[in-house]
Amino acid sequence: MHSLDKLQLTNTTRNFLRPSDAGMCDHTTMIKTKNARRRLLRVRKLRYKWQRKVHAAEEGEGDELLENGVSESNCDPVLLFENESISPSDSGVYSEMSIIGRRKEMEDEVRVELGLTAINDEKYDFFAVYDGHGGAQVAQVCRERFHRIVAEEIVARGEMDEAEWTRLMERCFERMDGEVSSGAAVMKTVGSAVVSAVIGKEEVVVANCGDCRAVLGRDGIALPLSNDHKPGRADELKRIESAGGRVINWNGYRVLGVLATSRSIGDEYLKPFVISKPEVTVTKRTEKDEFLILGSDGLWDVISNEIACNVVRRCFGGKMKRISLKVANDSHVAEAATVLVELAVARGSKDNISVIVVDLRKTNSSSSP
Repeated sequence: MHSLDKLQLTNTTRNFLRPSDAGMCDHTTMIKTKNARRRLLRVRKLRYKWQRKVHAAEEGEGDELLENGVSESNCDPVLLFENESISPSDSGVYSEMSIIGRRKEMEDEVRVELGLTAINDEKYDFFAVYDGHGGAQVAQVCRERFHRIVAEEIVARGEMDEAEWTRLMERCFERMDGEVSSGAAVMKTVGSAVVSAVIGKEEVVVANCGDCRAVLGRDGIALPLSNDHKPGRADELKRIESAGGRVINWNGYRVLGVLATSRSIGDEYLKPFVISKPEVTVTKRTEKDEFLILGSDGLWDVISNEIACNVVRRCFGGKMKRISLKVANDSHVAEAATVLVELAVARGSKDNISVIVVDLRKTNSSSSP
């Protein structure tokens, strides 16, 4: 009986058991059910980081919510809080979620700037996930500065094609890395992976540097918009070795046996082997676009692109009902981000987990273009 590992036994199975065995199974099932509940409670008691984002047009309502008691200081720490906002642009509704997970320190940061800037009356929204390593300092600096750099570069260049977008984002990462490298001495051994998305009416511009990831849900398909920068990736391995560095398999492939990502902002002590140059994709938006997922590797280490997109799609369709926690406003994007984070925890993710889910369905846009 000790080999039975299902929490529930079917009536058909019970018919083949002797009465004494059935009693033992009931006892075993009860123990396993209790253990499952204890594990669920431990998951619920993870330390969660949250912050509600409210667009400038809704600032009054947001302040009222805070005054009525929805604040970080008086929230039940057992609950998992989702960040949700309604965008006035074609980016639609989004939700962001960031948790410490099983790590001792929180090194992830998330930034969303709706209406970051505009070109000829076309608004661009900005979304980014920063996955720090060695400390949170670089991720925190990126959170405060990177979107400002992107806005400055967009305004300076004006209208852009795909090649110009690529040059613009490369310049933004170069500037950000320069600011970090010229900072305090502690920054020399700290870095951050970055995945960012600039979303306009006609295109989605994704820039990735490190092992965060962006995935587009389009017409039932999971379309990756970035490629993880891992030291074991063939082209990255060749680049590192050509620069005189080495990739050592030490609990996974690592640059000089230290860093598990081959590109990042910061990490001055590992240059020129670890670089800050991003890979940029420019994707034309279509009517078949459903949503965009940005996440740190705490999510992608345990959940595939296809599973993540299926989860979000089911949440959007109202086919995944959660009884463990009532999601604010019953929002499909908030529910999707919440389920992704909880699924990553349940699957054993040992890292911080940060997720942004953006609804790209144009019919859901809260305002006209």
